[in-house]
Amino acid sequence: MIGYEVPHRLYPAGYHVSPDQPLLFVHLALQKNYIALYHMGLYVIPELLEWFKTEYAKHSRYKLDMGKSCIRFKRLGVIPFKLVGVLMSKISVQDWINIYEQQHKR
Repeated sequence: MIGYEVPHRLYPAGYHVSPDQPLLFVHLALQKNYIALYHMGLYVIPELLEWFKTEYAKHSRYKLDMGKSCIRFKRLGVIPFKLVGVLMSKISVQDWINIYEQQHKR
């Protein structure tokens, strides 16, 4: 699984479940029947999730197959790469750290 994480040099506290690990953000995995994009921002930011659902319908003719933070694509050719690029630019590293700390303090 390819992971985009916040390194300890930017967020020394790390992931609260396992502080020796960097803070998780986005992962890409090849599963048996699909390609999965795990974006933690979609899990904790309702506005971002709603934006993504609305935009996905404009960028793909296929039904959105999604879990809490997991977007599943059945084939490589159906991934709306431009939309994924915009999604990735919606949250900066510092924004993610701030959001994570707000969620973790609850």
